[in-house]
Amino acid sequence: MADRKLFALVSTLIGISIIMAYTLSTYTTLLFGVNEFHFAIRQAAFGVLSITVIWLIAQLNPDKWLTPIGFILFIGSAALMIAMPFLPETIVPTVGGAKRWVKLFGFSLAPVEFFKIGFVYFLAWSFSRRLGHHGGMGLFNEFKRFIPYALVFVASMFIIAFVQSDLGQVVVLGLTLLFMLVFAGSSFRFFFSILSVVFVFFIFFIMTAEHRIIRIKSWWALAQNSVLELFPASIAEQLRVPTEVEPYQIGHSLNAIHNGGFFGTGIANGTFKLGFLSEVHTDFILAGIAEEFGFFGVLFVVFIFMWMLQRIFKVANRTKEQTIYLFSIGIGLILSFAFLVNAYGISGITPIKGISVPFLSYGGSAILAASIGIGMVLMASKKADMND
Repeated sequence: MADRKLFALVSTLIGISIIMAYTLSTYTTLLFGVNEFHFAIRQAAFGVLSITVIWLIAQLNPDKWLTPIGFILFIGSAALMIAMPFLPETIVPTVGGAKRWVKLFGFSLAPVEFFKIGFVYFLAWSFSRRLGHHGGMGLFNEFKRFIPYALVFVASMFIIAFVQSDLGQVVVLGLTLLFMLVFAGSSFRFFFSILSVVFVFFIFFIMTAEHRIIRIKSWWALAQNSVLELFPASIAEQLRVPTEVEPYQIGHSLNAIHNGGFFGTGIANGTFKLGFLSEVHTDFILAGIAEEFGFFGVLFVVFIFMWMLQRIFKVANRTKEQTIYLFSIGIGLILSFAFLVNAYGISGITPIKGISVPFLSYGGSAILAASIGIGMVLMASKKADMND
């Protein structure tokens, strides 16, 4: 294995997730009437499987296996997402009005998690062949060569945002695509032009879905007091949301973070997991860590995560192959954006998007898919000079 440090850092995060799946699921186990170790055992099973998958993929020859694995993930998961609306409820149950999970042998897998890794590889593979430095080619020509990727992204966006009603994943994929374009050689002028177009479409998607509008109002109800102080009173009153819009989850998340202080309440001693903050071991795991381990606990997790990203970006920096360079950057970006979107959401800075924290949140699909991505980076790192 070319980069043992990266393997060890990811394994550490997975180990933390297993511990937190036990300590933060106390109320949820009582609510569903399952054994107190139910979520910890399932997370441990996926954790061990994920670590094994990382190790196995890392042993493979990148010249032979990197492209097939990348395209199997991209094409296979895309085909499955397209087929999901037509599959029976016994295999693809409807949860919250959307079909996002495939149920097999008592476990639920989300194809979109695997699609994200395949999408990053497809972009890296294609960008390395079709794109290069813009070299003063002009904005129009840059748009022209971007059209095929725009069509692929729009198709993906339709499946994920409309069919599966999961705008958060679209945000992460869109940000990853935009930044990979810059690293592939596009101009900053093109980057900001695309960003403007994306922002318009993002507003459109929010305004066309009632549940997204409610989520935005809920977030604004919490953030408005500090923001509106900067505006004149006449403008501030126009922007103010009625107080009956209660930011329930964000409010309890902030209270959990505040309750933890610098050193936390101690492992298993958190109180907001006891029915106040629903299923805190999933999307609100950072709030749970903040309460039980405090500021320094979160700082430790962020340090491990940042160190992991540094190792991923080091693979990109030390390789001479454009595909590996772009793929490693893409994996680092997609993990970074997922972490930031979640962290900003649980702290009230941005609306909650339902994005899990990579390697930490409870959930088999996310941890397994991210581990496949890390395994592919480790496989590719054999072709990079990783000597410290």
